Amino acid sequence: MKSMENINIIESLTEFKDEKNIDRSTLAGIIEDAFKTQLKKKFGTDSNYKIIVNPEKGDLEIWKTRTIVADDEVKDLNLEIALSDALKVQPDFEIGEPFTEAVKLQDLGRRFVLAFKQTLASKIMEHESSQIFKKYHDLIGEIVTGEVHHVRPRAIIALDDDGNELILPKEHQIPSDYFRKGDTVRAVVHSVQVKGNKPLVTISRTDPRFLEKLFEQEIPEVFDGLILIKKVVRIPGEKAKVAVESLDDRIDPVGACVGMKGSRIHGIVKELGNENIDVINYTQNTQLLISRALAPAKISYMNIDEENKRVEVFLKPDQVSLAIGKNGQNIKLASQLVGYEIDVYRESDEDDEDVELDEFTDEIEPWIIEEFKKIGCDTAKSVLALSVEDLVNRTDLEEETIIEVRKILSAEFE
Repeated sequence: MKSMENINIIESLTEFKDEKNIDRSTLAGIIEDAFKTQLKKKFGTDSNYKIIVNPEKGDLEIWKTRTIVADDEVKDLNLEIALSDALKVQPDFEIGEPFTEAVKLQDLGRRFVLAFKQTLASKIMEHESSQIFKKYHDLIGEIVTGEVHHVRPRAIIALDDDGNELILPKEHQIPSDYFRKGDTVRAVVHSVQVKGNKPLVTISRTDPRFLEKLFEQEIPEVFDGLILIKKVVRIPGEKAKVAVESLDDRIDPVGACVGMKGSRIHGIVKELGNENIDVINYTQNTQLLISRALAPAKISYMNIDEENKRVEVFLKPDQVSLAIGKNGQNIKLASQLVGYEIDVYRESDEDDEDVELDEFTDEIEPWIIEEFKKIGCDTAKSVLALSVEDLVNRTDLEEETIIEVRKILSAEFE
């Protein structure tokens, strides 16, 4: 049986279905679940009720079944009906038979209807949240696009095509990123959490997977699986190293990724705020991989400690700063890429005289000497081979201290 109130509720829900893109059968299930939840709260059971929902036609039928009992034995009006009342409907009813009748929502009471609507709205929101959670949980590590809706000091709020919020926290933004309302932002889905009943979708532009997925989008051989990305390490917005491997001997993986005059990688670099990207040909030969990872520096020789995952790298004096890189970025990323702690040492010529730093304890405080040793500089010439700027970036020493130390060391060779 349909009543105007039943129809009005379903019509409004049908509009909601279209707005939230919920399919008919799902909405019918949600309505039925909400109704039964409210019945259990009111009567303690829903077993004697049946609800038939057809959102497309606006149908909502409610049927209640009670057992016919003698007039003086009615104990629960929700589950039982007196024989005399049943006979008014059909004269051949007998005690013990089921009595089924159509029920209007308003017959259950105004408070029941209001509570039902609230429960229904809540369950629809729960369904929507679970769908958003599932969608984005399956997209973790994949690139998504959103339109910037709010720019806040600690995060940017973007909206996807369905109006769902995507949160880009400050720590997941590239330092040079600058977005205004209405801008398009690309990032990977970093994580999905449930806060209250609402899914919290965090996106990231600093995640190494963002760079990996940009390679997939921009380089056909990577997308087709002919070139594999073995590992990505980044200092977001500054520098990155990407190890690639070709599954086809005819394809040069580095050349294919970079393109003629950097044409293929240019778009990726621009997206990442001019992040300097080194593409490296992956190899299982550890020594060769370390040499490639430290490029453009040329290594003279190295000692690899497999057990402790450390490697001592010896270079000509003019190659040391190249291996270390600006602010120590090159050696830091090379270590992350190969999975070894890399210690850089200046290669001394046999004819050159050099002096251990420990010989200068009368003039240089021991703790300062230890700071130099931490970066592999244990002799006077190994310190002098690095510029003041390099030493400032690599140690915790003040510039004035380093300049004074260099004066003391230089005097030794004058």
